[in-house]
Amino acid sequence: MPNHTRRRMEISSKLINFTPMKKLSVLILGALLLVSADILPQQEYIQKYSEIAVSEMLRTGIPASITLAQGILESDSGRSDLAVNANNHFGIKCHNDWNGLSYRHDDETSQECFRAYSSPEESFVAHSDFLKERNRYAALFKLDSKDYKGWASGLSYCGYATDPMYPEKLVRIIEE
Repeated sequence: MPNHTRRRMEISSKLINFTPMKKLSVLILGALLLVSADILPQQEYIQKYSEIAVSEMLRTGIPASITLAQGILESDSGRSDLAVNANNHFGIKCHNDWNGLSYRHDDETSQECFRAYSSPEESFVAHSDFLKERNRYAALFKLDSKDYKGWASGLSYCGYATDPMYPEKLVRIIEE
């Protein structure tokens, strides 16, 4: 019998002999590791992009917490295909007025046109400008920059995302 198989059997037999409390502890530890595995990339994303998010908040009034939460959600903490290959952290599509770089990506339909940027920072600035320059988001700028719940609901109401759970997801990211 190969050594790795024998070792696996030894570990399995030890786990079988665990008391119920030890088994519960192992399950809880495993769950915590899964949760922390998801939170760690979020913390790294916040650390990496918080300065630009705050700078954009001062420039435009969009809460840094909302910008970071949207970036985390839309780009899977900077790990999505769109973020990695097009520096698009916010899922902004080309639309008719876009003359810049583009990237084809499957979303709601096959090979949709998304904006592409030369850097993540450019994506953050473009996100702010996108919200600031479109009339449908004008009501958001009447909200206090500390009212992240209002902004989360307002983004959904104004049609930023099609996911009905979008506001709750943003709020959960911010509050975690």
